[in-house]
Amino acid sequence: MSISVAVWFELPALDLNRAQVFYEAVLGFPMKRETMGAGEMAVFQPPGAEIKGAVVKGPMFRPSADGALVYLNAGADLAVPLGRVAAVGGAVVMPKTDISPFGFIAVITDSEGNRVGLHSLS
Repeated sequence: MSISVAVWFELPALDLNRAQVFYEAVLGFPMKRETMGAGEMAVFQPPGAEIKGAVVKGPMFRPSADGALVYLNAGADLAVPLGRVAAVGGAVVMPKTDISPFGFIAVITDSEGNRVGLHSLS
């Protein structure tokens, strides 16, 4: 049996609609809306993902550029989603960086002010 260190992640949002539009545009796949207790969420559902997560709005959640850095799978070529970030209210804070032999990473701030990493193999 394989054990993963991470099993779920949550990125805080002040405006869930704006955050969902941001991530759907940047990553290129739809998210599913759900309500859990006092919180609302848009769940990342990329095909074949082992670890899932969501953008969450609720009383306990406040966006931050100082929290843990979560890296999202940016698909085959990191340049593609990076090219979409600014148009939907984000910013690239660390450009595409080679981390051979593990591929490439970049860091963005999302529409809510969260610092988020992106990873691709090319």
